[in-house]
Amino acid sequence: MELRGERLLAADRATAWAALNDTEMLRLCVPGCESIIATGENQFEIVMTAAVGPVKARFKGKMALADIDAPNAYTMKFDASGGQTGFARGEARVTLTEQSSRQTKLTYVANAHIGGKLAQVGSRLIDAAAGATADKFFEAFGAQLAARAAPAAEAGAPAQPVAPARIGFFSLLLAFLKRLFGRA
Repeated sequence: MELRGERLLAADRATAWAALNDTEMLRLCVPGCESIIATGENQFEIVMTAAVGPVKARFKGKMALADIDAPNAYTMKFDASGGQTGFARGEARVTLTEQSSRQTKLTYVANAHIGGKLAQVGSRLIDAAAGATADKFFEAFGAQLAARAAPAAEAGAPAQPVAPARIGFFSLLLAFLKRLFGRA
């Protein structure tokens, strides 16, 4: 399965990169995400509850970031399992392109393989759930990003870029997993 998409973010590239690397912000934006824990340099464990049609499970997974080109792009490799419910493995590439001083385009391409009961649900239902999950993630992410940028704009200062964290591409993984396993 391949997922592609792009979103226009209301923030400069440095702010968008920092937000994509903020594990707490990501946890709040990904529906069903319970935790995101760093286990090493560019290594994370995630736990989330997700459902596709009649199949619902708690998934535990590992993610690693590679090809990091801060604040422009990175690749995320992931492997998540929901026990007998199924699994998802794959990778995603996220790219940020500054459109203006206040807008950044986020582009992603993700490839995944699923198995178990999830694969039996059918690709149309999985694709619909993945699309709905991505929409929910980006809606919440956009709102959080706008809220983060508002105090800086009110103070007349540019949004302060945060040093790039090691989880940048994690947001893409979460969006992808949510799209893949999320509630429609």
